[in-house]
Amino acid sequence: MQVISLSLFWTIVIDIGAWLFFHLAIAAICLKLPPATFQNNAFWSRIYSWEKSGVLWQQLFRVKEWKGRLIDGASLFKRGYQKKSLHGTSREDLRTFAMETERAELTHWLSILPAPLFFLWNPPLVGWLMIVYAVVFNLPFIITQRYNRGRIKRMLS
Repeated sequence: MQVISLSLFWTIVIDIGAWLFFHLAIAAICLKLPPATFQNNAFWSRIYSWEKSGVLWQQLFRVKEWKGRLIDGASLFKRGYQKKSLHGTSREDLRTFAMETERAELTHWLSILPAPLFFLWNPPLVGWLMIVYAVVFNLPFIITQRYNRGRIKRMLS
């Protein structure tokens, strides 16, 4: 329900600023999480047997064809871990890469959560469009992380 009524100009400015803030703040918070946070095999990050070690994501979405075009947000932060390619092939390198895909996946799941707040200053239709934006923007990143982590976990086992 729209609580604040703004001009079209200010609504657009606030929408853009709010998304920028939420994306950057969530990414910065997730970057500060210690690696131990991602060692608990949580339900949201676990690779399930039905995912076939990432093969499912390739079959459904042809991930290999477009994943290279996604922006790696790690380049925005000094402490970010680039996930465009492996940093090595040792077991420790693979574990680190898998852990960083969990961090990235969590970042994108959490980046969807603020979308309902946009109903506060947007008309209902635009509020729903913000939810669609949040899902459509973040889902390719989530799918890519699950695809990559499934393949890495298979290599580690």
